[in-house]
Amino acid sequence: MSSVVELVADVMTARQAVLRQVASLTTAQTAQKPSEEEWSVAEIIEHLVLAEHMGVRKIWQAADSAGTEGAFEESSNAGLSIEEVIAGTWKTREQAPPEATPSGEGSLDYWTACFRACQPVLEELGARLEGVELSTVIFPHFLCGPLDARQRLEFLRFHIERHGRQIERLTARNE
Repeated sequence: MSSVVELVADVMTARQAVLRQVASLTTAQTAQKPSEEEWSVAEIIEHLVLAEHMGVRKIWQAADSAGTEGAFEESSNAGLSIEEVIAGTWKTREQAPPEATPSGEGSLDYWTACFRACQPVLEELGARLEGVELSTVIFPHFLCGPLDARQRLEFLRFHIERHGRQIERLTARNE
């Protein structure tokens, strides 16, 4: 079982990999959309920022209310890795919730700055979770159902890596 520090470090590693991927792309490359249904590179980064803000806020809320009335007491996903949870709950192509759907406004430079700025907030959350039993901090994900704090932190890493592969495919098409 990974510690909070390791889980936060895994997210940082995934984040840095995506930031390296987009660092040398041109504005034209980052704005290009293969189809109306697919996101551009800039929109993917915007989505990552919006989704992370939402996810971190929910973990924090759950940590603040753990053990109190109204807190989620148990998870049907208890003990599963995030990959196992996703394999059992996601369809091939899922839709992001409205709060995490990119608007397409803002440049890649803006969204990468925001994406970079997510890391210190995540580290603050990590400090908040130090010494807390992660399995007691539970908040539902809109597709996966109830996730504990370990799974939520794993999800952040998984989600960034997943979209990193999407960026890789997009940029390979445009070469």
